[in-house]
Amino acid sequence: MRLRTRPLGAAVLAVATLAAVSACSDPTAEQTSASGETTITVALAANPQMKTAESLIADFEQKNPGLKVKFTTLPENDLRPAVTKDVATKAGQYDVTMIGSYEVPIWAKNGWIVPLDDYVAKDTAWDAGDVLQPIKDIVSADGKLYGAPFYGSSSFLFYRKDLAEKAGVEIPEKPTWKQVADAAAKMDDKDGGVSGICLRGLPGWGQNLASLTTVINTFGGRWFDEQWQPQLTSPETTKAVQFYVDLLREHGQPDAAKDGWEGCLQQITQGKTAMWYDDTVFAGSALQQATPEIKDNLAFALAPVEQTDASGWLWSWALGITQSSKNKDAAWKFISWATSKEYIKLAGAKAGWDSIPPGSRTSTYDLPEYQEAAKSYADLTLKSINAANPKQPTVRPVPYTGVQYVQIPEFTDIGDYVSQQVAGAISGTQTVADALRKSQEYAAEAVKKAGYLK
Repeated sequence: MRLRTRPLGAAVLAVATLAAVSACSDPTAEQTSASGETTITVALAANPQMKTAESLIADFEQKNPGLKVKFTTLPENDLRPAVTKDVATKAGQYDVTMIGSYEVPIWAKNGWIVPLDDYVAKDTAWDAGDVLQPIKDIVSADGKLYGAPFYGSSSFLFYRKDLAEKAGVEIPEKPTWKQVADAAAKMDDKDGGVSGICLRGLPGWGQNLASLTTVINTFGGRWFDEQWQPQLTSPETTKAVQFYVDLLREHGQPDAAKDGWEGCLQQITQGKTAMWYDDTVFAGSALQQATPEIKDNLAFALAPVEQTDASGWLWSWALGITQSSKNKDAAWKFISWATSKEYIKLAGAKAGWDSIPPGSRTSTYDLPEYQEAAKSYADLTLKSINAANPKQPTVRPVPYTGVQYVQIPEFTDIGDYVSQQVAGAISGTQTVADALRKSQEYAAEAVKKAGYLK
């Protein structure tokens, strides 16, 4: 990651400014109530696997007398600004935060989260050697671990075998986007209320742009060239975005600009779409929530490609300790429990093997119960994780890391703006050309202001 010291992006600057006027202290002593109990507050993204952890917290509290856990669970688009404001101002509202691999090196550099290496070294039962290396790498910075992976994931294609057979199409294990588009056209059944494909259309750098950026990458596009000149109006990027928008408008779910992963998960499990391209972590949830007929016909394939060998993204939701936490040792105890091999077994036994957090530990894929429950997608998940290359995600060289995002502080602001323009193209309020022209201008101004451009 070739980054020099530069000003923070607009979104992060706003909360950093608050920090300057905050009078919060940062004591390191453990804080306990008059009753002798310590309560830690944990901020989580409202994803299915995190909700499972919340439901199993009695196991942790039973094993750790005197420790209580309070959860704040928010949708991803709400979690990020709330937690960013808290850690930047050192308000100390959260002891543990669910942090994405995008944020880890940025927050580590700002001193907002603490390195976990000393805790890991003392907690041999946690077994750091069992963590999948690609996932460990993206939640580390400067050789130090800052996030304990709760789950790791890539992206792949979900599809209905029965609908594919009925339409006379075959989905190979490694499809191209052209094959997917052709299949979507043939499986599209508007009269029957079934779209050919569901894709994220909801604005947000972690919503529609996550999926779209992987398409841009494999079509030969990129966010920036090696001199940090935006490439959003390049022929390759334009072709990729036009393809994505056209596929959604012609064969996607109705009113696609309102749907993120939650909407598409509902579409696939309720039999309203024939295919869905999204995160590998949702495979278990899709099977768990689907009707028996749909579950028996749900299959998976690798992320579609065009010019690259692989195009799946790479992501981890991890747990980190905030620098402002007054209960750091207690916070690690919770993190150790929630990201351990033992927790994965507990989640499988209590909530079902489709409910466990996948993609974080090698040992998960050796469990007979998980092998049976995840036989249709476990191997593809590992293949996808291992094939992703955050250091070189595109056809041409780039000055940034990250597959479905650009790992610079300014990307939250740039990405959210671009995602709004793309959503406008999906909904038909503007053309792709207009959306990308505005996005190019906005990105150029942002990186120039931040000092990337000379």
